[in-house]
Amino acid sequence: MLVNGGQGMWWIWTAAATAGAPASTDAQAFLSFAAEFTAEEPLPERADGYASTAELWGQIASLVKENPGLIHPEQVGWTVEERPLWALHLGAPGQNSERRVLVVAQLHALEWVGSQAALELITDFVAAPHPGVELVVVPVANPDGRARVEADLRTGAPVDTYRRANTNLVDLNRDWAVNREPDTWIWPRMPITREFYEVSPGALSQPETQAIDGLAQRFQPTDMVDLHAYGGYVLVPWAGRYEHTPDHERLMAKATSMSEAMPGRPYRAMQLCHWTRTFRALGAQIDHMYAEYDADSFLIEIGDIGVRHLGQDTFRWYNPKDPRKDLDKVSAALWALIRWETP
Repeated sequence: MLVNGGQGMWWIWTAAATAGAPASTDAQAFLSFAAEFTAEEPLPERADGYASTAELWGQIASLVKENPGLIHPEQVGWTVEERPLWALHLGAPGQNSERRVLVVAQLHALEWVGSQAALELITDFVAAPHPGVELVVVPVANPDGRARVEADLRTGAPVDTYRRANTNLVDLNRDWAVNREPDTWIWPRMPITREFYEVSPGALSQPETQAIDGLAQRFQPTDMVDLHAYGGYVLVPWAGRYEHTPDHERLMAKATSMSEAMPGRPYRAMQLCHWTRTFRALGAQIDHMYAEYDADSFLIEIGDIGVRHLGQDTFRWYNPKDPRKDLDKVSAALWALIRWETP
């Protein structure tokens, strides 16, 4: 376990002491954390449509203050740079939850649109909780990476500055424990596809993934959604193997329902590693959550933007210039999953 200093040791003790226990209802620590962000000038024009980190946490803090019975912050761990990792538990206290939905956003530093979608989901669910569903949202899974991107935006760093990993330069969506070995011999050895098959130094090697995995152990989600950005897809496992999962038909039925709920042109529902015959996402979160926790798992690639932005501002590679229509699509998809009833 990679943790730092006294705060890291505190978290080891807390995780051991509270495993299997309900999330803390004490919101004061979260409100103090959110209050540490001072009001800043708006983000520059290239980030129009996206909340700054101060605005993101400020809006969530307002919801916590206004809805003490419906939203419960939990600090689930620390990042490499000892920023706290927060999860928001949503749902009426004491309700019998038939389904438990975990939503994780912004594993990758540049993919701010996922956090924006998570903020909207938190806001909408607090306003109208769905009976029988407990929702947990991790709005920013890579706070260190997000901080670097925000610094780039504010200081006018070159528009081709690329940020994906955490502080240890590990891709957090290649750090999970399932399907880390390729199921093919030739493609990992080809120069043009070799990087697709790279994984982290070891399973759950980073404090961010350890924290989210610990949350999943306690929460035991029935469904999980990983919010990313690039290309407009609703994806199902396997990410690291070309074969179908045993539950492929059910997963695809849910993914298709999520896609069909979208206004306008829907995203395409498919198995992740079927994106191309040569592609594998080894060590991906959706494979881990499906295999380890029996959660119906999905990855939404927000924004039908894709390769046409290559060579331009990297922030625009992943974040639509006008995110509203894509945020509406993701909101509709998430609510279709939350309201899902087995046929």
